[in-house]
Amino acid sequence: MISLYGVTKTYGPVRALVNVTCTLAPSAITVLRGPNGSGKSTLLAVVGTMARPTAGRLDHGELGRSRRDVRSTLGWVGHDSLCYPDLTGRQNIELAATLHGCSPDQAFIRAAERFDLTAFANRAFRTYSRGQRQRVALARALVHSPRLLLLDEPTTGLDAGACERLVRVLHEETARGATVVLSTHDSVFASEVANAIVALDRGRVVTAA
Repeated sequence: MISLYGVTKTYGPVRALVNVTCTLAPSAITVLRGPNGSGKSTLLAVVGTMARPTAGRLDHGELGRSRRDVRSTLGWVGHDSLCYPDLTGRQNIELAATLHGCSPDQAFIRAAERFDLTAFANRAFRTYSRGQRQRVALARALVHSPRLLLLDEPTTGLDAGACERLVRVLHEETARGATVVLSTHDSVFASEVANAIVALDRGRVVTAA
């Protein structure tokens, strides 16, 4: 269980999060909802140790106490793909697997199956469509079977078939015990994956269920 207690995050005069208290359960998908600027991306960054709270406390439970502990088991997909444009999709996935001490060949085989990458995996990443980039970014984030998976608008660029694949993959991840937290404006996708919803407005939690 990941727990936030009165977490506030400010950027100068801007309060991105205000006294946020909530829990994020393992083996479950927590969906963050809210309008643009409500604090969803900031909350993901704080949980992922990419940003430090200005006030309040964050407990990652069994994931560990240090940033290094948390990041070693973190899978992250944000607005930047974190992929090298001149490498192929396959090379990006294999590089991520190698950095995490996993078999690159096995990681790519698994990723290609889950996200249907074979048709374009050997082309340079910079030549991909938006949806193809998103599929590789998702695959890259999962090569090491992370215990904490954070996704910021994961359906961006995905067609209906790719969204269906993503739903299946996320359910597989929670079945093995992962804590999944994601933000989305896609209400249909949210309804298919959410075990819990945290709704934000102007940095404050308005609903947690």
